[in-house]
Parts: sequence; C-alpha cells; structure tokens
Amino acid sequence: MNYNKILPYVFATILCFGINACSKKNEPVEKEEKPAFEENWESLSKIETQPEWFKDAKLGIYFHWGVYSVPAFETEWYPRWMYVPNRGDEWGGNIYTHHQETYGSIDKFNYHDFIPMFKATFFDAEEWASLFMKTGAKFAGPVAQHHDGFAMWASKINPWNAYDMGPKKDITGELFKALKARDMKTIATLHHARLGQKYANDTSNWAGNNIDPGWNSHYPYHPDYVTSSTDPKLSKLYGNMGEDDFNEYWLALVNEIVDEYGPDILWYDSWLDQIPEEYQQKMVAHHFNTAISRNQEPIVFHKQEDLPQSVSLLDIEQGGKTDISDEYWMTDITISEGAWSYTKGQTYKNPALVIRNMVDVWSKKGIVLLNISPTADGVINPEQRKVLRAIGDWIFKHEEAVYETRAYSIYGYGDAAFEEGHFGGQSATIKYSKSDYRFSKAKDGKALFIYTLGMPEPESTIEVKHVVDGLDGNSISKIYVVGDKKQVDWSIQDDKLLIQTPEASAMDVMVTVFKVEFK
Repeated sequence: MNYNKILPYVFATILCFGINACSKKNEPVEKEEKPAFEENWESLSKIETQPEWFKDAKLGIYFHWGVYSVPAFETEWYPRWMYVPNRGDEWGGNIYTHHQETYGSIDKFNYHDFIPMFKATFFDAEEWASLFMKTGAKFAGPVAQHHDGFAMWASKINPWNAYDMGPKKDITGELFKALKARDMKTIATLHHARLGQKYANDTSNWAGNNIDPGWNSHYPYHPDYVTSSTDPKLSKLYGNMGEDDFNEYWLALVNEIVDEYGPDILWYDSWLDQIPEEYQQKMVAHHFNTAISRNQEPIVFHKQEDLPQSVSLLDIEQGGKTDISDEYWMTDITISEGAWSYTKGQTYKNPALVIRNMVDVWSKKGIVLLNISPTADGVINPEQRKVLRAIGDWIFKHEEAVYETRAYSIYGYGDAAFEEGHFGGQSATIKYSKSDYRFSKAKDGKALFIYTLGMPEPESTIEVKHVVDGLDGNSISKIYVVGDKKQVDWSIQDDKLLIQTPEASAMDVMVTVFKVEFK
C-alpha cells in the first residue's frame, strides 16, 4: 500500500471535518418558536383586547341563516321545539303541532330531513359583502354554527355542513373572501356549546316529561327520538355523545374555523360556560396565536361572565349599557321585530329606531353587531334591504361623527323612558326623540359631536346642557351641521350651549348632528 498517496487524503478529510464541525459549532442553533400565548388566563390576558380598528369600527353585520330557515316558522329554535310536545302557550309552543301537521310525525320527518331543502340558490357572497359595506359595517360574518349543529363552512370535522349538504357551498369561505377583498374585518359567531347532550340519564328532563326539558342541551333527549342516536354521524348533528368527546368536538370545530378562515373576531353565545375552562383556554390561545401569526389583532367576545374580562370583551344581547363603560363592549341586535332567523310574515324595525339606539350605544363605548335574516334560498328581502339602505345613507352622510370618534366625558341626557333589557342593562328599542342628546368627541380631540335623536325645530334655539365644562367662546372655532356643513350661530350662557338651528333641509329627521370645532 502506498501510504504516501493515502496520507494527503486522510489529512484533507480530517481538516475538512474539523472545519465543518467548527462551522456548525459556531452557527446559531435554531430554536423552536414558542407560541406567544400559553393556555392560561394570565398569559392570555397580555393581549390587547381593544384594538384601534375595533374602536373605530362602530358597526358589524351578521346573520342567522341555516337549516332552520327552511320551516321559517316562529323562531330559529325550531329544531328544539319540534321535539317538545305540550308546551301550550309557552314560547315555541306551536311548533310541535305545526311540524306534525305540515311535515309529518318526528318518527318520519326529522330536523336533518330539512337539509336537502336548504338550497341557498341566490346566495351571492360578493353582493352580500357589498351590501354590508354600503350599510356602513366595518366587519361582518355568519352564524358559523348555531345550536342546531349544522356547520356553515366546508368542515372536514362536522359531516353536517353547507359544503357537503344542502347548498353545497362554502358559505363562510366565500363570504370571508369577499369581505377581505373589501378590507373589511371578519367575525364568526359560534353557538354550538349548547349542542352537547347532558340529560340522557335524567328522565325528568326527557322530552314529554317536561315542557322545557334539558335547558342546557338544545335537542331534547328521548330514547325513541333520533336526538338520542349514537350513530357516529347522527350524533354529531344532535349532540348525543359523551362529555369528553363533545368537548373535543367543540374545540376541533372552533380550531378548524380559525385555521381555515382566519376570523378577526370569535363571538360566543350564552352557554360557553358549559365548556370546561381548560378547553376555553385552549380555544382562546389558539385563536390569538394563529391570528397574530397572520398579523391580525384578534378579539374574543363572550356573554354574561363566560370568559374573563381580561381576555375577552362583553356582548349584551338586544340591549346595552346605561352609562359609559370602562371597557369597550358590543351589543348584538336584530333588524327584525321577532325571530333572529327569517320567518314567514316577519316584520322589521323602523330605521330611525335602530339608528338612534345605535348612537346611544356608541356614546357609551359600545359597538353594534346587527343581525339580518336571509331566506332559505339566500334572499335578503326588500324590507330588510330598505332598513339597511337607510342606515347606510345616514352613516355615510355623518361619517365624520361615526367612525373615528370616542366617548365624551358624559354620554348625554334626555327624556326617553327607560326600558330594561332582557339580558341586562337597557333595551335596544328605547324610543328616543329630539329632546334626547348624545355626545362624542373626535378621536384627535379637536371636535365635539352633539347628536339630537330626532330633528330639532328648524330656525329655533336649542339649549345643550352638560357640555360647557371647559368650553368658552375662545375655545370654539365654529359649529356646523354634519352632513350639510352649514354653519350655525351659537353662544354660551350660564351652563348651556345655545345653538341656532338652520332650516329643516339642513338637518336630519332621524338624528341631527352638530359638530363643535375647537381652535
């Protein structure tokens, strides 16, 4: 063997190995990225729960639309009450009999038999997104899954979904794409915490044994009903599975929406408190971490006390705060005077009522989430569109007094009679008038907005109280009517700001807004 030939190669190999080893030793070691938020409230509370985009937004739109829109009878809770006999005059008491007479007995026609009838033929994500934007909404989205267990997205986890059945369309996906193309934020509302069956072993809460059986489960249990089926597929629609299995299923559905569609807001209906804290923490952490990785500023909404205020904002159903809140909050209200979903013969609120109550919400650091009710065919009817158009017309006429505004030192005052809300605070249908005033200030602090919740008498003097603290003739530059830009005469006397109103054509019958500009 010729060692003289081999040795150079040996030395070269050793040298090469040494260089590589040193090089690798000195290279920075890639560390596995840890999520920004851990699955505990202390870590999750470090999120900014009130991002600027949300403070500016003021209005969002969502819609109760699903299989329950097919019977279109009385309420979106049809799938529950169709299984409950003998309710008499109680809410939903007509549904059991109506179902029997219209579709047949529940041993022949069940809730899932409505699914092929839910076609969404006229659903047009682009047109809906455009409509929402023209209404003045800055965020929008669907009721992603209601209590009924049917998913309004292309789910790989829930076989009962709008992509594989019924419409055979990815409702959530198509709408989110159209919204994002318009630079609108997105919201997915989730109501399925109530779906899990908790009363299989409690005969007193079985259907037929109680006029309101098993309140914390949407579908009433009865061993002879399909709602008690243990079939792997049927149980996912009717919620009849073990508690641990259901909790995993609940979380998997939320995570799928977050991963596939990236909503800015996750919103939860009541009954989120039925989900164990461990799963709540997993849900919030996954939403926050995934959204932040996409450069979003995520928000979670809860009702009652279902999540800690340190990680989530409060939603008050069909109502609002009675004073300025310390934290931002939201109210979900419906455009209809009855059910949240479309029902035959449905009537709708006067747009002036809606707008005036919206202004009240804004004056108290609140945001409005407005619900509409499409038909099973995917039609937003002319009556609803008329209300939406009126809202949009008013908002864009008064845009400077809507979006980039903040609460003033007081929200306002007036003579409107107080009405208590069903879920705390005050009702969302209080009847305001021109004697009711609300205030806000410009985000930059350079102006005060005065809202009269009705049109003042033309060419008269109105006295505005409670706003002159710190104001004097030297601090005000001018006052004009928002939307018209017509300047008005004014003066300060004692503790009142006196404003000379212009002719009627310069004001607004719904809400007239005066802008006080500071020097």
